[in-house]
Amino acid sequence: MSHLPLISTVILNWNGKEYLYPCIQSVKRQTYPNIEIILVDNASADDSVKYIKNLFSDLRLIINHENLGYGGGNNRGMTEAKGSYIFVLNSDTEIDEKCVEFLWRGMEGDQKIGVTTPKILLYDRRDTIDAAGLTVYPDGLSIGRGRLEPQGKYNQSEEVFFGSGCASLYRKEMLEEIGLFDTDFFAYAEDTDLGWRARLAGWKAHYVPGAVVYHHHSKKFGAYSSMKAFLVERNRIWVAWKNFPLPILYLWPFYTLWRYFYQGIGTLIRRGASGRFGQESSSFLLIFILMKAYLSGLKGLPTVLRKRKEVQSKKRISNGEVFSLFRKYGIKAKEIAFKE
Repeated sequence: MSHLPLISTVILNWNGKEYLYPCIQSVKRQTYPNIEIILVDNASADDSVKYIKNLFSDLRLIINHENLGYGGGNNRGMTEAKGSYIFVLNSDTEIDEKCVEFLWRGMEGDQKIGVTTPKILLYDRRDTIDAAGLTVYPDGLSIGRGRLEPQGKYNQSEEVFFGSGCASLYRKEMLEEIGLFDTDFFAYAEDTDLGWRARLAGWKAHYVPGAVVYHHHSKKFGAYSSMKAFLVERNRIWVAWKNFPLPILYLWPFYTLWRYFYQGIGTLIRRGASGRFGQESSSFLLIFILMKAYLSGLKGLPTVLRKRKEVQSKKRISNGEVFSLFRKYGIKAKEIAFKE
């Protein structure tokens, strides 16, 4: 079995000491025999590094002296990965023993598949889906496909828009063409941005339900924290202006206002993420966060537009094909607003 290609597993950690041992052990138990494990620590303050050094001597440890965010931290590990494939895995996960093998087999059937993604279940509610790939909305937002739906759904192996940043297997050839995660995002939407760059360049993504991951969802920032709300809203602005064709950008304000309409209803009736945020904080704080996100988004727009030139120069699909991606893998404003 040693003839099989090397798969590099990159695990990013930030103050996740309590999750590291079961996560790494689940990778070491994989049926796929040719795996290297790279642990990247993002300046943790909980003795994660010392803890791991005492437990494991057979993994590569990369120590960042400052928190580089999701993109910056993962990029360090991906840059040093030796494998032909790179499995990016959140540290607050555990994976079934055949997960990597199934993801690799799903990649082998088509050389234009750049990513395979597993069925991700909530760790403490294993009958509930966290993500089965990604769905996208025309204002730049994305959400896990099947989020909070029953575990028994989405059992068909099929093409999806892209893979969740929580756990996905990437073909290194694709990453060499389109680049790694955008470090300016810091956290959230990096997978969506990477997905759009991959799709525009002609790469495909495949969902593999036999590969299963269990995820402690949003344990770092909190599911409804002000920091998460700010980053999600700002970063979706950058996703759109960096990747979307001009005809969609002309309609971008309309799509945003339509989503806000439903999220406003969600706040009033206490449904969806905005409703939960309103319960835990206040509607006034949410408005302040939106204003802050727009100011930060506009401030970064010149840099985003410079990046847009490079992204568009690698575009291999027509605008009509981009529209078809929204038809196939899109989510409606009402649905995204009422999801938690």
